[in-house]
Amino acid sequence: MTISPVAFSPPDAPASFGGDIAVAQVRVARPTDRLEAVVRFYRDGLGLPELYRFVDHDGYDGVMLGLPGRSYHLEFTQHRDGNPCPAPSLDNLLVLYMPEPGHLERMRGRLTALGYEPVPPENPYWLGKSVTFEDPDGWRVVLCQTSGI
Repeated sequence: MTISPVAFSPPDAPASFGGDIAVAQVRVARPTDRLEAVVRFYRDGLGLPELYRFVDHDGYDGVMLGLPGRSYHLEFTQHRDGNPCPAPSLDNLLVLYMPEPGHLERMRGRLTALGYEPVPPENPYWLGKSVTFEDPDGWRVVLCQTSGI
């Protein structure tokens, strides 16, 4: 596999899309019927700080988790009438790259202490370099012991 070099901007700098269009923030949002269990997985298990929480905004409760001072975060919402939200395929992944030795094992330990066990990856690419977990909704998170691309 060949990866082309990419110029990375500082974490707080707006990214340039299509030349002259600045994008200041990226949010990945999804619904759940298990809001507190999902928050516990990502906040207490993965260690992502809770950035913001809202209650009963037009029938929705939600939590945003991410890294403070960064221009990206995850949002999980739950509607009072329910959210049908089956997980996608086993190969839809959130991948966290951890370059520091030992950090993957520490995160793995937090997740297993919360009752989560690793699952086999769908794609053999991840074998031997990572560990995969499923969140309470069945979405997969890969913890990878590299510095990323």
